[in-house]
Amino acid sequence: MKVLGISTSPREAANSDTLLRKALAGAKSAGAEVEYLRLCKFGISPCSACGACYATGECPIQDDFRVLLPKMLQADRLVFATPIFFMSVCAQAKILIDRCQCMWARKYLLKRPISPTQGKNRLAMVIAVGGTKSKKMFDGVRLIMKYYLDALDMGYFANLFVGNVDEAGRIADNAEALAEAFRLGTELASAPGAAEKPIEVELTGP
Repeated sequence: MKVLGISTSPREAANSDTLLRKALAGAKSAGAEVEYLRLCKFGISPCSACGACYATGECPIQDDFRVLLPKMLQADRLVFATPIFFMSVCAQAKILIDRCQCMWARKYLLKRPISPTQGKNRLAMVIAVGGTKSKKMFDGVRLIMKYYLDALDMGYFANLFVGNVDEAGRIADNAEALAEAFRLGTELASAPGAAEKPIEVELTGP
């Protein structure tokens, strides 16, 4: 069982990153092999809308996406963590998601296998942390992640959304959020399959 964690926040000591690390600790406690990646350490260009992937299923841009994509496709489980910027995922996360257009093309236009583990029970959970109390700020994240995970051929297992947390490191004061991240990470690693709808855990920070 390989669990990949992708932290997309541009900020050091990010709240979403802290929850991601807790989720990975939970997965590891369930016996999984975990890998943590901080997206800001990689150089990824935006999608150029060149259309080349519609014919090949491959993105022609030569950058670190070529390193990240195999890791996403080989993972049995994915934990994707993002802060909320203007009611959506952060720019770094969106660039990575948009570059997966080649996977959409491979799956739906070319009808080719997505990954070497296609057909297996591949699952993902999403962690998002925002600074306001509005529950609507997570609506866009749900929709974006639904189609991103579909392009990767992964089942949508769970969401952990925490609002009213803005200051760097503040999530450390929220014992409930930390405990939920660990619990969901443990369940993700041991889950037999995704439910019809993702598990929803939505909390408000201190």
